[in-house]
Amino acid sequence: MRIVILESLSVSDNVLKSYIEPLQKAGHEIECFARTDDINTQIKQIGSAEALIIANMPLKKEVIEACPNLKYIDIAFTGYDHVAMDSAKKQNIVVSNASGYATEAVAELVIGGVINLYRQLREADSLCRDGKTKAGLRAFELSGKTVGLIGTGAIGSRTAELFRAFGCKTIAYNGFSHKPNTDVMKYMPLKELMEQADILSLHCPLTEQTRNFINKDNLKYMKKSALLVNTARGAVVNSQDLADALNNEKIAGAMIDVFENEPPLDTKHPLLHAKNTLVAPHLGFFTAEAMEKRAHIVFDNLNHWLNGNPINVIK
Repeated sequence: MRIVILESLSVSDNVLKSYIEPLQKAGHEIECFARTDDINTQIKQIGSAEALIIANMPLKKEVIEACPNLKYIDIAFTGYDHVAMDSAKKQNIVVSNASGYATEAVAELVIGGVINLYRQLREADSLCRDGKTKAGLRAFELSGKTVGLIGTGAIGSRTAELFRAFGCKTIAYNGFSHKPNTDVMKYMPLKELMEQADILSLHCPLTEQTRNFINKDNLKYMKKSALLVNTARGAVVNSQDLADALNNEKIAGAMIDVFENEPPLDTKHPLLHAKNTLVAPHLGFFTAEAMEKRAHIVFDNLNHWLNGNPINVIK
């Protein structure tokens, strides 16, 4: 069987080799390519392949429909909104993802981003380098804050655990599931959640229900002292509405790791110029440990599919 890897999995050559060699010994042909977003090049590289591994590169319907031999797409990523799932389903292509590999990495970035904003570390660094003191800075502690979570899957739940370790109270939105309240997590409607949260952290997938979910109509419910953190998907938030809220000091700050499009971004993007906003080029998942976990999950997915028992299948 011909198997194509269309972009780097960000692990060492030795780690990649340890997964590829057993497949080659079993008679499979493996080809690796550098990432390209050019549709015609993707079609040519996939060619007659029956299985395909990608990470977060867009895989459009034109590519899927031009590859009639394709039977399996192995996504080395948690989200799958960058893949034309309707086309894959139409062609009876099995699609798996790598959910779970970045749980720790993303949760830790959320904590780091909030601490950075609360302690004004960027500003403090600049002051120190310029030979100045902490004069003019304001700092806050996590302890005692209320954290509102939108999405309490694996990453949202782990993020909540880390916040609680700092002495925070955790609450969550009740509109995506019917999870019961617990001793450490109370579920509530969106308005009530946003009114209570000192920190609002987003961990939901991008669906038609969640697109532009955070917008000017509900940002108005947040405290002026509140922070918003988005490590989910960029389009869950209306960027212009959030930038307006930040620039008009309706909320105190934001940490944004995801945008409507993958970086590099248009330098005029409104959140790149919003007040008290910490931005990152989608690196929440990107740690050495997470990349190795991801590779393990991806090739485990592939081997299960090859053996007729696919796992982590997206329905």
